[in-house]
Amino acid sequence: MTPDPTPTTPVPAGALDALRALHRDGGLDRHFDRVPALLAALDRADLARAARLLARVDPARVRAHHPGLPAVTVALTGGGTLDALRTALLAELARHGFLPEVRLTGFGSYVHELGDPGSSLHTEPADVTVCVLDHATVFDEVPVPFTAADVADVLRRKLALWRGLATGFAGRSSGTLVLNTLPLPRNRQAQLLDLPSRARLGAAWRAANAELLGVGEEPGRVLVLDVDPLLDGPVELADARFDAYAGARFSDGFLAAYARELGHLVRAVTGRTKKVLAVDLDETLWGGVLGDDGVEGIEVAHGRRGEAFHRVQGVVKQLQSQGVLLAAVSKNDRETVVAALRDHPDLRVREEDFVRILAGWQPKPESLRALAGGLNLGGDSVVFADDNLSECAAVRTELPETTVIPLDGDPALHVTRLLADGWFTTTEVTSEDRVRTRRYREESARADFLSAAGGAEEFLAGLGVTVRLAPAVPAEIPRLSQLTLRTNQFNLTTRRLSAEEVRDAAGGPGTAVLGLTAGDRFGSNGLVGAVFLRAEEKVLHIENMLLSCRVFARGIEQACLAALLDRASGAGFAEVRGTYRPTAKNAKVAGLYAHYGFEELGPEEPGPSGGAAAPGTVFAHRLERRPEVPGHLALEVADDLLPAPDAPALTT
Repeated sequence: MTPDPTPTTPVPAGALDALRALHRDGGLDRHFDRVPALLAALDRADLARAARLLARVDPARVRAHHPGLPAVTVALTGGGTLDALRTALLAELARHGFLPEVRLTGFGSYVHELGDPGSSLHTEPADVTVCVLDHATVFDEVPVPFTAADVADVLRRKLALWRGLATGFAGRSSGTLVLNTLPLPRNRQAQLLDLPSRARLGAAWRAANAELLGVGEEPGRVLVLDVDPLLDGPVELADARFDAYAGARFSDGFLAAYARELGHLVRAVTGRTKKVLAVDLDETLWGGVLGDDGVEGIEVAHGRRGEAFHRVQGVVKQLQSQGVLLAAVSKNDRETVVAALRDHPDLRVREEDFVRILAGWQPKPESLRALAGGLNLGGDSVVFADDNLSECAAVRTELPETTVIPLDGDPALHVTRLLADGWFTTTEVTSEDRVRTRRYREESARADFLSAAGGAEEFLAGLGVTVRLAPAVPAEIPRLSQLTLRTNQFNLTTRRLSAEEVRDAAGGPGTAVLGLTAGDRFGSNGLVGAVFLRAEEKVLHIENMLLSCRVFARGIEQACLAALLDRASGAGFAEVRGTYRPTAKNAKVAGLYAHYGFEELGPEEPGPSGGAAAPGTVFAHRLERRPEVPGHLALEVADDLLPAPDAPALTT
């Protein structure tokens, strides 16, 4: 039997019982903020039980008690019965801290729902729409008896239909559409008795899935989940009885795994991807105890256990290469840890791969707090992996917002457990992601420079900050979208945009998207900010302005606003308006507009542009007393920065 890779951290006493008690007392809606931590402690069997409780919760009642919780709406459609997917998805989204609303369309209605502009998917749009494709949608149109060629013919017609539905729906909807590949059931293939026919059927089926996956790589708001990996374990694709009698094309176990993937996809689409992997070292990244065994004695690459740890190092290195910030959090002497990372000939990860090395004897929760604070990130951005169950329990208790992955037991299972949840899943890996560790290490050098400086003014004067403000170019679109998804603290409206939406704003009439690139004596910070503009007759609207936390407190926002206001005045605009919409994390910029001479006009008008949970406040600058570019930085401003002031009124 395959070992169960599910982490074995002891479930806090009464986690499921606590959920049941809240449900019995009618308090799940009042105490929904406690739900994510309770769900995180459950194994998959108990999570399924908890899901049935959450299916009875009214999202409107929860929202009344917790208006600040991030809400997400998901619509499910497809060719079969999807009630089990809805229930499982509610629990997965709640586990990630969302207040979820999951809606089902009618049985087998996906063609109408996606294709008809008057359908519920269009009139009641969701943040994410999931169309669950299954084998029955193909085999229901295959003749009996059939050949592999018959199946290939139906697949060609279906692919044309699915592509057309996806393209049309994405063009009409502002949300994300999710499709999936089609697993081929064995009992369909087994009906062809000769092996060459089975091979032709397999080839046609795989070619169709490859074409489907290609749809998800095209520009637009369509993603395609490859579901074949979900069957890598003791999960049955379907239950023959429920398939025959209830139209349930997939088993509850398969749909639970599907829901788990969807939970991470929704988190990625809404900008809640984790950013930091904090790993213990002894018995986690290598075998043995460094303090006892020495650098030469730890198990790194050779022998049975050494090979297992070598694979862990390879996975950690793979994640780091795609933008995950890697940190070491270990109870060890720092000098010994650094020596091992520098000198051991077989280690796959080196000192330069880590954005921080926190080695010492302080409690792990204390180290993790210092890590998040030093990176200017919230604790909810961190994933912590450790083989010691006591350490895992301490972090769960003291830092409930931090995700914990226990790696106790056989190191051969470490990789499976690290990857069991797609905590770092993202919609796209950008060129900026691939150099993120280097950027943060340069930031550490800046911090050292600040410590040596006599004060903030001396620090800024010696830093040599350079800033460039220019219209976005096509190659920058993915990174700009990523900034809208991931930036929380310096984000005036927290409007999340897909790459396609950024592309539309950059090329639309009366709109513009500006990219902010920064650097200094220690190197380039890369593309660190964005400004979204809209012209409405003589008023220039700042639709949003955002800046990476890596470049706070350097006067970059002042330089940007000074340039915008100066160019707006020269272009003939009468005023510049901006809106601030409060969220749980952007209080840092609540006074930004007022600080730079904007007058508060009052609350924004309700409408399509007011998509945030809390109402926004509108500010206006009359372009009279404008801020100046700070003297400590050099600003380069491109030509043709603004949309024309006589552009027709647009809505967003």
